[in-house]
Amino acid sequence: MVDEQQLRQWGTKVIDIEKQALDNLHQYVDSSEFAQACQLILQCTGKVIVMGMGKSGHIGNKISATLASTGTPAFFVHPGEASHGDLGVLSENDIVLAISNSGESSEILTLMPVIKRMGLPMISVTGKPDSNMAKLAQLHLCIEVPEEACPLGLAPTSSTTATLVMGDALAVALLQARGFTKDDFALSHPGGSLGRKLLLKVSDVMHSGNELPLVKHDICITDALYEISKKGLGMTAIVDEANTLVGIFTDGDLRRVIDAEVNLRTTSIADVMSKGCVTITDNVLAAEALKVMEEKNINGLIVINSKQQPVGALNMLDMVKAGVI
Repeated sequence: MVDEQQLRQWGTKVIDIEKQALDNLHQYVDSSEFAQACQLILQCTGKVIVMGMGKSGHIGNKISATLASTGTPAFFVHPGEASHGDLGVLSENDIVLAISNSGESSEILTLMPVIKRMGLPMISVTGKPDSNMAKLAQLHLCIEVPEEACPLGLAPTSSTTATLVMGDALAVALLQARGFTKDDFALSHPGGSLGRKLLLKVSDVMHSGNELPLVKHDICITDALYEISKKGLGMTAIVDEANTLVGIFTDGDLRRVIDAEVNLRTTSIADVMSKGCVTITDNVLAAEALKVMEEKNINGLIVINSKQQPVGALNMLDMVKAGVI
């Protein structure tokens, strides 16, 4: 068995080496070449075609996905497959982002004449500023690292980390330059909990119309309980003659009323309702409604319009069903 202390030392040494590589990357991001690459991509009316072989290809896949999800149309093309037909995806308005630590990837260099003939700008990302890919590209982004974390100096480690961070730096700088918002992000992430949190509004989740529990302020508690039971939300909104919200009555209020031995048939709901209840409008995100309920330690909300009239209601169970929680 290998000594545990030795294993921890090897692992932490990798982190230290890769941290040093990222510190070294600052000078390449804080450069005119990086800014020019961003400007070139911002001016692009087509797609960013990302290419890379081996480990660079894996990193390129992630970079293209990050670009695409943050407002920059992009996708990955495998250089080997590109030589056998996939290069047909290139159009005259595209940009090529080619990745190779050595800058001598034969699969990418083979494609250079076609890319040049099409007049497409190419941004190369390499660790060798004097490499062929760096010289042939319109712009070069350097990701040179002091050393690989692999003790043999063979397995791409620090260099792939630096490449990934360079890609993130590009994507985030472009995101901010485009004024990309949470709403924009949601449109490209409609699936899963992330999309639901960013897309679903209160109006998409709330109970409205005949499903809205609603009673007048002058009815007795028993009649209000019938409405609560019928609508199944554990509460009812209470309105005056102008249909303006004046209070709410919940299951919790009922327990307090019973403990006080109040006559349910003769007592008006207005005498026992909770006034000044927490409300929300239908145009805010459902995630925001959830935040309000958690902060106020309540299980439901009445949704009102600009006239303070109830238009909907929702509770914590609705959030669970909608996948917001």
